[in-house]
Amino acid sequence: MPEYVLRLLAYKIQLESSKKDQRIHIIQDENNKSIVLINDIRFKSRRNIDWNEIEEYLKEYIGNTYEILETCEKIYIGNDFPDEFCHSKDKIRLKGANEKAKANMISAIEELIYIAADRTETEDYQGKHGAKAKKGWYRYDTRFGIPKYDENGELEGYHIYSAKMLVRRDEDGKLYLYDFVRTKKETSSPLRQ
Repeated sequence: MPEYVLRLLAYKIQLESSKKDQRIHIIQDENNKSIVLINDIRFKSRRNIDWNEIEEYLKEYIGNTYEILETCEKIYIGNDFPDEFCHSKDKIRLKGANEKAKANMISAIEELIYIAADRTETEDYQGKHGAKAKKGWYRYDTRFGIPKYDENGELEGYHIYSAKMLVRRDEDGKLYLYDFVRTKKETSSPLRQ
């Protein structure tokens, strides 16, 4: 069995033993790509999402460190993440279902980092972020599912979304989660339950 699969299985066992009422699951799609299924939906409506409340919730992550399965890189959560997540230009452009999806991803930050894949590297254009991203940026692909219910309130499947995880490469060599950008619904049919 490939090491990637063994590590994913070990992570699932750890999650199941540490959280009895697990509302977040990691599954593999037909192409063996990971998806985080988020059943802990905090924002059911597309209207009236309180981004200041979300920012306060995300502050609980500050100081935590999580690992990416594919690369074994440690990702730190710094003071700038909650503000950037909630008030960036990318977030302001989001509307409708994509905005609701980004709001609901907050309960699965650890898992979204864990399954991040396909790292690409970019420089800090025009030195915009100075010492904070002195060594540039990494972008990773990550995917998650939000439940889809029928008219009777029964789970019908999941709408699948993709996002880019933006990580700044600090002057001290550490990697800091900066934001999840380009959150969008995938055009394929919803994942069936």
